[in-house]
Amino acid sequence: MNQHFPKGAKQRIVIVGGGFGGIELAKKLKKADVEVMMLDKHNYHTFQPLLYQVATGGLEADSIAFPLRKIFKGQKNLTFRVTKVKNVRSSENIIETSIGTIEYDHLVLATGTSSNFFGNAEIEHNAMPMKSIPEALNLRSLILQNLEAAQIEINPVERAELLNFVVVGGGPTGVETAGALAELKKHVLKNDYPELNIDDVNIYLIEGSPELLGAMSTQSQIKSADFLRELGVTIMNSARVKSYDGNALSLEDGQKIPSSTVIWSAGVKGVVLDGINTEIIVRGNRLKVNEINLVEGYNNIYAIGDVAAMITEEFPNGHPGVAPAAIQQGTLLAKNLVNIIDKKPVEPFKYHDKGTMATVGRNRAVVDLHKIRFQGVFAWFTWMFVHLMTLVGFRNKLVVFVNWVWSYFSYDRGTRLIIRPFFKNKSIKELDHANATKTD
Repeated sequence: MNQHFPKGAKQRIVIVGGGFGGIELAKKLKKADVEVMMLDKHNYHTFQPLLYQVATGGLEADSIAFPLRKIFKGQKNLTFRVTKVKNVRSSENIIETSIGTIEYDHLVLATGTSSNFFGNAEIEHNAMPMKSIPEALNLRSLILQNLEAAQIEINPVERAELLNFVVVGGGPTGVETAGALAELKKHVLKNDYPELNIDDVNIYLIEGSPELLGAMSTQSQIKSADFLRELGVTIMNSARVKSYDGNALSLEDGQKIPSSTVIWSAGVKGVVLDGINTEIIVRGNRLKVNEINLVEGYNNIYAIGDVAAMITEEFPNGHPGVAPAAIQQGTLLAKNLVNIIDKKPVEPFKYHDKGTMATVGRNRAVVDLHKIRFQGVFAWFTWMFVHLMTLVGFRNKLVVFVNWVWSYFSYDRGTRLIIRPFFKNKSIKELDHANATKTD
């Protein structure tokens, strides 16, 4: 039953999204004399940088997820609700959700991003995105199902489709996913599938620009490509995808790659709620904000993290869509909201770039820390340390660390389970309905 959630005596700050930015903002408001309400469609926070390890069997899903209620345990001024936000009625300071209407004094949009298919409905329908835990688990099931099916497939064309894995997008996610698949092929598949000719398994990485990791240094771009080639990945630069029908990926130059597993990491777009003025949406479907993350044209709606575009001379396209930027914006916005309520001066946001890194597999990573750049084993340990420290929850840190240590010494990945079979082109709702109505 839908309810109405009226404001109380204290100023209510509603945060939509339990990602890095939303969590940091809510935590920093713990001692403020305000009412904080956080809304998310899931009851957990997802550590998105490690989704690819869930998809490739390196980690279990619950090791990169953490209950939002547990994060805010003991924070008396915060209420959390699982709900989907449908619409913003800014003139009334109300948002419409699946559980009812909620009044706010200040609204903060920390909704993050979703996969960007650039308007190509066919690719969106057939390719596999990887922006959430359910999507990562679907991808894991599909990969394993295809490997199982390849053991009994005698048609050479259909067998090639099952054993060709294509990653589209040469950013950090694409590079890390391709590297993880290559290590799965090199260290695991030959043991799990001894009857499989490992040379029949092919991994492709397709990138539209001339280089991988476009935001990183030339040194890191070259080295990451070298690492991937060492692992047997076929890199196709300056290659643009034209279409994908579920069986073959077509490139604009006429090439075709038979594959039933195409992983889409070629771009993201901001998740903008209905009711927000579309005229202030800029490149990447992001909301244009000022120096305190106030959405242009509004006096009490803010956006932080990946969905916010704070356009400056230094960042003409907005800040990078990485966790440190979202966390820093959430930290400062908490301070500024308290100052606004207390009618005190606000402080403009200044991004402190902590560097960029990507891993390509065991003992292979690239790190750019401003003018300091290094690759290889030390970069790999640096990448692992940073990600472990950023994970939410001590248990998750411990579980991930133990998994990594085990994988390092055993050359194995322990979560190759098909928990729920995944069938392409069917929604989760359709699958659940089919399972519920199936008879023996």
